[in-house]
Amino acid sequence: MKRQHSNNSAAADKAQGAAVNPPFSKRTKVIAGVGAFILLLGGLIFTAMPKPAANTATVETRSIGSTSSAGRLAALTMAYNFGSISMARGKVSHRYLIKNTGSGPILIRKVYTSCMCTTAELVKGEKRSGPYGMPGHGRIPTINESMKPGEDAVIEVVFDPAAHGPAGIGPVNRVVTVENSGGRPLELVMAASVTP
Repeated sequence: MKRQHSNNSAAADKAQGAAVNPPFSKRTKVIAGVGAFILLLGGLIFTAMPKPAANTATVETRSIGSTSSAGRLAALTMAYNFGSISMARGKVSHRYLIKNTGSGPILIRKVYTSCMCTTAELVKGEKRSGPYGMPGHGRIPTINESMKPGEDAVIEVVFDPAAHGPAGIGPVNRVVTVENSGGRPLELVMAASVTP
C-alpha cells in the first residue's frame, strides 16, 4: 500500500512540476512568435527595397530612334555624376544639352523625373518651361515645344539631396525622361553619393 502511495505521490509531483515549469511557457511562445514576425517583416522590407546601380557606367541609356518624324533628339552627354554631395549644402544642378540631329522638326512632348527629389526645366533660348517633377506627385503637362533641325535646348536638372531626409544617404541614381515625336524617349541619367 505504501508503495502505491509513493508512486501516486511521485506522479503528482511530476505533473505539478510540469504545470509550473512547462518546457515552453505561453510567454515564451508569444515572444518567439513576435520575433519570427519581425524577422519576416524585415526580410520582406529588405527584399522590396530598390537596389541602386553599383556604377553609373553600367546604367543603361536608350538610343533615340526615329519612328514618327524626321527629327531625332540626342544629348551631348546622357549621364552625369555629381560625385559626393552633402545634404547640409542643399540643392545641386546640372544642365544637359539636347539637340535635334534629324532632318525635320521634332516636338518635345513631356519632361518628367523618376523621383520627387528631382525637378527638370526645358530651357530653349530665353524661354523656360517647368519645373517638371515625378508623375503622381503633381500634374505633368504636355509641353509640345518644337525644335527645328540643328536647334538645341537645355534640360536643367535640380536634385535636392535632403528631400528624403536622413534615410536618403548613400548612392542615388535618377532619370529625367524627355518624351518626343522622334521616337523613343530620351533618358538623361544623374548619379550622386549623398552624405549628411
